[in-house]
Amino acid sequence: MIGSLLTRVLLMVFGYVYPAYECFKTVEQNKPEIQQLQFWCQYWILVAALTVFERVGDALISWLPMYSEAKLAFFIYLWLPNTKGTTYVYDSFFKPYVSKHENEIDRNLVELKTRAGDVAMIYMQKAINHGQTRFFEILQYITEQSTPKPQSKEKKETTTAELDHAKVNDDAKKAAN
Repeated sequence: MIGSLLTRVLLMVFGYVYPAYECFKTVEQNKPEIQQLQFWCQYWILVAALTVFERVGDALISWLPMYSEAKLAFFIYLWLPNTKGTTYVYDSFFKPYVSKHENEIDRNLVELKTRAGDVAMIYMQKAINHGQTRFFEILQYITEQSTPKPQSKEKKETTTAELDHAKVNDDAKKAAN
């Protein structure tokens, strides 16, 4: 075993960085070759599929000895020109499976998009309602804080009585001095 960190770094370099750079070079040619574009498209399709399956499968098989190293070797096998691994895996496994189930996949994707749109609309409506409620609560709070509250008649009488009492006390203190 090479070591987990080193294997991850090598997988990033040889599984993603190098292929991305080669794909970039192919795309940026004045007249890119269709076969090269097709090869890199197939590669990235396989990498995407492997990444999705890896999220589930990693937990089940990552405990196997040399799993990370085998995954690294498989990624290199896919893009290595001598092996034509991408073409073989794509044409032999991926394409037949997807072609066989294409109608079902398309139907499920349409249903998923519809449901996702419905759920998004429900949450957007809830968010708007919540926002409106909070906005009006804030406006009400600001209005309550900015308008002076009228004092009741009892409060005014108490205040006047208190002032009279304070004046009598002041007069008494002056007289005593």
